[in-house]
Amino acid sequence: MMKKIEAIIRPEKLDSVKTALEKIGCIGMTVSEVRGRGRQRGIVHQWRGREYRVDLLPKVKLEIVVGDDLVEKVIQTILESARTGNIGDGKIFVVPIEDVIRVRTGERGETAVGHGEEAC
Repeated sequence: MMKKIEAIIRPEKLDSVKTALEKIGCIGMTVSEVRGRGRQRGIVHQWRGREYRVDLLPKVKLEIVVGDDLVEKVIQTILESARTGNIGDGKIFVVPIEDVIRVRTGERGETAVGHGEEAC
C-alpha cells in the first residue's frame, strides 16, 4: 500500500523541511502556496491607528506519496524540521492511495512513485 502525506507548514520552514526530507532520501514532492486558518483564527495588524484582522494566513502545502514502510519516517522528519512550538505550525494528514500511474511510462504502483531510497 501507499499513502499520501499532506503537510501544511509555515512558509519559512519549507527549506528546512525539504533539506531534512532529502537527507532521508525523500526527493519527490509537490509544493503549493496556500492560505488557511485554524485555531489561531488569523492575526491582527495595526495600520494608521486602526486594527484589521488577516484571517487567512499564508502557508505551504507539501504532498508526498510513499510506501507504507516510509510513512512514519517522513512524518517524524516533517515534525522535527517544521515545529516551532507556536500556534500555527500546521497539520499533517495521511491519506491512503489506491494507485499511482507514471504518465511517461505507464508504470503503476510503488514503482511509479520511485525506486529504492528515492521512493518519495
